[in-house]
Amino acid sequence: MGLPDVLVCGAGIAGLTLAYWLSRHGFPTTVVERAPALRAGGQSVDLRGAGYAVVERMGLLDRMGEVALDHRGFAWVDAVGRVTARIPAELFGTPERMSKVEVLRGDLVRVLHGVGVGAVEYLFDDTISAIVQDGSGVTVSFRKAGRRRYGLVLGADGVHSVVRRLVFGPEARCVRAVGGYTAWFTAPDAGDLDGWFVTHNAPGGRAVSLRSGRSPGESKARLSFTSAPGEHDRHDVAAQQDLVARRFAGVGWKAPALLGAMRAAPDFRFDSISQVRLARWSRGRVGLVGDAGYCPTLLTGLGTSLAIVGAYVLAGELATAGGDHRAGFARYEQVLRPYVRRGQSLPLGMHGFAPTGAGVIRLQAASIRCATSRPLRGLLARQLGRVGQFALPDYGRG
Repeated sequence: MGLPDVLVCGAGIAGLTLAYWLSRHGFPTTVVERAPALRAGGQSVDLRGAGYAVVERMGLLDRMGEVALDHRGFAWVDAVGRVTARIPAELFGTPERMSKVEVLRGDLVRVLHGVGVGAVEYLFDDTISAIVQDGSGVTVSFRKAGRRRYGLVLGADGVHSVVRRLVFGPEARCVRAVGGYTAWFTAPDAGDLDGWFVTHNAPGGRAVSLRSGRSPGESKARLSFTSAPGEHDRHDVAAQQDLVARRFAGVGWKAPALLGAMRAAPDFRFDSISQVRLARWSRGRVGLVGDAGYCPTLLTGLGTSLAIVGAYVLAGELATAGGDHRAGFARYEQVLRPYVRRGQSLPLGMHGFAPTGAGVIRLQAASIRCATSRPLRGLLARQLGRVGQFALPDYGRG
């Protein structure tokens, strides 16, 4: 018997990486994506440790360099824009520890899609409405494409995964809010960021973050705030923007201009800051990868690497098992679970990301200045270098 046909739900970073490696290993692969085309734009992402190594094995480092952003490091400023602390990119060491250049999510998706064209079938502007498993396969009902039969279904469709909801149960059982919300969107660039990812922390657990985009005159903004979990309509953009405007009223630095730009942004998105925690990443012939199975939150900075590494390991273990989903899924969890556990650790939590008090904000900046001082730079560099490290298995080139 040949390898089973595989349906991947989601044409994001995890889904496209998974589709590439599945097809390289010989699996007939289809990707379904709710959006009518690849999702363009988005915030900047970086590749750390093993995520960088997977992209290297895909032969994509040169293409990543073509779409790279200028990245000098991270900086913090006060309400009038004075720099209070910096972590320069060179402290992260070699590129495999953390790329000194970053890429926009949309650019990364476009590059990943490019290497899979021709080998993978894509169904855009469609989604799954039902999944029925039996002993020999999975019958999938699509909203537009009718019914199709697959050997395996793999959900790579993000925190609000349709596959997970249909097979693993309601989202409330799987998604854990960590105490905050974030909005991100494209805004005009004032031209003074100079390659730095800049953040202003304001009392009340509010954080304004900004970095230049790849297009001239464009920046990528993120407005985050601490909050107990609450109800919000994921589809009511105006209500979401009103909430953000209320929470950031009176905040300094560039917040007033960004609140104005937010209303006109074509790519505004808003969501709770959450993790996905599951005891198992598979049920029968259905498995999960990336944020759908183990979203770590933006607080860790490892979401992209976990998605890419998880996709690589899942495809590799299924190939090693000859398409046997029981053996492949079991090994996938055994190999990846320790890496995910480290990636989901939140030693500082939401209040470390967005401190609530002015005194804590000043103390945080002082701590960063101390850690990046010449006597302690080596220690900080070693700590940062361990972030995202993972002994990447070798499954061959497919």
